Amino acid sequence: MPRIPLVDPATAPEPVRSTFAKLSLQLDIFKMMAHASESFRPLLKLGSSILAKQQLDARMREYAILLAVHSLGGRYEWVQHVPIAEDCGITAQQIAALERGDLTAACFDEKEKAFLAFVDQSIRETRVSDATFDAMLGHFSHRELVETLLTIGYYQMLARLTECTDLEPQAPSGVRVVRSAAGDASTTIR
Repeated sequence: MPRIPLVDPATAPEPVRSTFAKLSLQLDIFKMMAHASESFRPLLKLGSSILAKQQLDARMREYAILLAVHSLGGRYEWVQHVPIAEDCGITAQQIAALERGDLTAACFDEKEKAFLAFVDQSIRETRVSDATFDAMLGHFSHRELVETLLTIGYYQMLARLTECTDLEPQAPSGVRVVRSAAGDASTTIR
């Protein structure tokens, strides 16, 4: 049971009600997020852009998300994003390595290790070392680096939201959310 009630889309004030009317999926996290009525739609748009509009490869995005939410014990987003990660081609072995914090495991290649080191250090220390920064830029563009940092921040915010409010994980529907963000007509979040 969450610490505060979920927003009821049917009785929510404008602009929340109209935003919900455009969603094909009405997840509990959205109903919790909707308490911040003026931020609700911009937050959803930012989330959709992270999931569908970044230059950053989807596998790297999911590595960043999983590490970000795991660092804060974000169970809700972990449950949603493990299937997304698998859908992107991340193996069960790689997910298990992320979960136990083994970011140099043999299941990761050199590019992935540089990325994971960057994500991990930015989560733990905020500012990364020059060596970690340079290793990241050895494989990724400036745009991808900034997109990575925005992804980490956004998903740590969601982990804080779900953990502080005791929002229980739901059955995974994250793959549908990603497809919605990408414009799949069967599940479109408009």
